[in-house]
Amino acid sequence: MACLSPPQLQKFQEDGFLVLEGFLSADECAAMRQRIGEIVAEMNVPAHCRTEFSTQEEEQIRAQGSTDYFLSSGDKIRFFFEKGVFDQKVPCATGNFLVSPEKSINKIGHALHAHDPVFKCITHSPKMQGLVRSLGFQIPVVVQSMYIFKPHFGGEGGVSRRMVRNPAGSVPGTSFLGSEPIRDNSLFVPAPVPRGSLVLIHGEVVHKSEQNLSDHSRQAYTFHIMEAAGTTWSPDNWLQPTAELPFPPLYT
Repeated sequence: MACLSPPQLQKFQEDGFLVLEGFLSADECAAMRQRIGEIVAEMNVPAHCRTEFSTQEEEQIRAQGSTDYFLSSGDKIRFFFEKGVFDQKVPCATGNFLVSPEKSINKIGHALHAHDPVFKCITHSPKMQGLVRSLGFQIPVVVQSMYIFKPHFGGEGGVSRRMVRNPAGSVPGTSFLGSEPIRDNSLFVPAPVPRGSLVLIHGEVVHKSEQNLSDHSRQAYTFHIMEAAGTTWSPDNWLQPTAELPFPPLYT
């Protein structure tokens, strides 16, 4: 089992993030790429459910907060698209793709860890469990997972405020609490990650990803965990556990 060494644990505690190169094998990376290709090939998103993903607050509320497709995605595998991939001559809800579907996706979320065997195996692997144990978690649960494509024309990944779910029947369906202060870009620390790397990020660490200007996509599988022991999940969080899929423990 892969556990953090004392120096690695200290660095994570001091910096709030840690890059572990070579955590995933070439075979594990290939298995995820192959499986996600199969999922995309089988994609069948009704036109009225086509949602453009954005990290900008106004666009996010308009495009996602008012659609049940997004709000009910916490226990499902659903597709969210890049901006500008639909024909703007007609509304997004009915527009045709301007690029091939596999190049139009921003991310797939939010329950790959629960419903897909390949991603479930990666998420609950013994080395992942060992890593989380070494961080001191008692009852870690997996809250959500995403496969992020970051195509070469993909948008910039911004820093979020706290998105909350508005009362039932409200329009839009979500809103933000707090505001994002202006941050000095020179204070961000670059963290290059070769294929197979794992990046640990503390939930309170501000992080971002710039626009991908290369000719290749920068694909990543990410999942969020929280400590269930002695904690209560906020009832106004946009993502809520369901009777069909409570947040699964990473280990028991």
